[in-house]
Amino acid sequence: MARTISLRNALILALFVYALAASPVAFAQKDKKKNTDTQDVLERPRKQKEEVKKIYREWPDKDVAYIITDAERSAFKRLATDEEREQFIEGFWQRRDPDPDTDENEYKEQYYERIAYANEHYASGIPGWKTDRGRIYITFGKPDSIESHPSGGAYDRPSYQGGGSTTTYPFETWFYRYLEGVGSGIEIEFVDPTGTGEYRIARSPDEKDALAMVPGAGLTLSEQLGRTSKADRGYGNDYQRQQDSPFARLQLLADLARPPVIKNPELASLLTGSGTIEDNPLNFDMRIDFYRQSDERVVTAFTIQTDNKELTFSDVGGVQTARMNIFGRITSVAGRRVGVFEDAVTATASASDLLDLKNRKSAYGKTVPLAPGTYRVDVIVRDTNSGATQVKHLGFTVPRYDAKQLSTSTLVLAAKLQSMSDAPAVGQFTIGQFKVIPNVARTYRKGEPVGIYLQVYNAGIDQTTLRPSVDVDYVLLKDGKELGKMPEDWRGMSDAGQRLTLARMITSDQLAPGEYELIVRIKDRVNGQSLSPSEKFTIVQ
Repeated sequence: MARTISLRNALILALFVYALAASPVAFAQKDKKKNTDTQDVLERPRKQKEEVKKIYREWPDKDVAYIITDAERSAFKRLATDEEREQFIEGFWQRRDPDPDTDENEYKEQYYERIAYANEHYASGIPGWKTDRGRIYITFGKPDSIESHPSGGAYDRPSYQGGGSTTTYPFETWFYRYLEGVGSGIEIEFVDPTGTGEYRIARSPDEKDALAMVPGAGLTLSEQLGRTSKADRGYGNDYQRQQDSPFARLQLLADLARPPVIKNPELASLLTGSGTIEDNPLNFDMRIDFYRQSDERVVTAFTIQTDNKELTFSDVGGVQTARMNIFGRITSVAGRRVGVFEDAVTATASASDLLDLKNRKSAYGKTVPLAPGTYRVDVIVRDTNSGATQVKHLGFTVPRYDAKQLSTSTLVLAAKLQSMSDAPAVGQFTIGQFKVIPNVARTYRKGEPVGIYLQVYNAGIDQTTLRPSVDVDYVLLKDGKELGKMPEDWRGMSDAGQRLTLARMITSDQLAPGEYELIVRIKDRVNGQSLSPSEKFTIVQ
């Protein structure tokens, strides 16, 4: 009995000790919850969205308010970081640069000079850039001529405005011989009816008439003869020029309110570094390969590839046709344009073959010789049938090939590899004596041959044969395990001096679907140097 009581007391004691140990935590958690529940709402931490800096907030509505397009404004407002905004602003001015090959952006410099001039000459209680004269001057520049009546007063109307004499408010007529996107022989009239110096753009020739509302005063010849009255003004009955009619004036005002035409229309879609502004983007893949041409020049090959199922086909003369417009611009680190390419890619098929064509891909290739260094390429691909567009920006470094060092070109896994020994080596995808169409996605269907193309440079010369001497093995790996090795007889390689060309097809009949890696192991027998370029690819069923 005593033993039972002792065990019971021991158990009670243990529970008491546990409660003492646990209670501070429990009380702390309870107090914490209570504090959270009773904490003043104003003292609780808030999730705040980072505020856009003032300089970026004002840029589209102040700095470039008159020349930014609606699409550009919308794209700019969607940007999330200051870095993206800086890239956008840089591209904004590049698209308007009349001569991208010079260091200066003449349009940008001229634009800010116009703002300074407008603020100096057209201010009237508000900054000059906000006035109508300031807007037109900033947008279109200095007019070819100006007819100015700074004090108004007596005025003899020209015959095409009805003739007769009147008194006017201060007004100016600006004349432009030609405005792109607006027209030729453009007259813009500004009137200052308040006498404050703030000239406003006139919507009719009668706005400058200070006697328009005075009965019997400032009549036109037609009104003096009783054929018309002042009540008829504004209905186009007394205007002899079409450009003075109310509808023509309204159209002119609408045209003048639009942003001016961009000087480089082919760059209009290069809005941001973050991609496209389209709601239906066109997906495409792109890769860049390098082949040594000389010590100072490297052939840079751009390949663009898209799935045909992404394209929209339309019937053209009974043939199903899809068409892509491709534009690319290459710029140096300093922002100078060093290369441009622009072409169209067309895919055609009969109605019966359309399904098969949609399961394939379309590819475009362009080669540009560049000096070693760092560059950026901006590429626009547009489906002309659907309007789907995508923009990609890619930085790349053109390698410098050491004349004394064993080196290679880019290892290309090709969708098509064809010798051009019996045909002129010209046209798209032609590298040396081969036509090489890269498989940009690096995905092959089981049974499709996998093309391998590689150039080897600066191999040592065997003094016995007076030819380069190298050992080459093609090694295939899956999940890091070597599946097999295929040797290449160097004597079978084509060569041009110290350049060797590896070009062969390997079968995929025995390869199970999955991820693979191909390694080309190259060892120079003469100088002992070695390289192992590699590429990964996928086999699908």
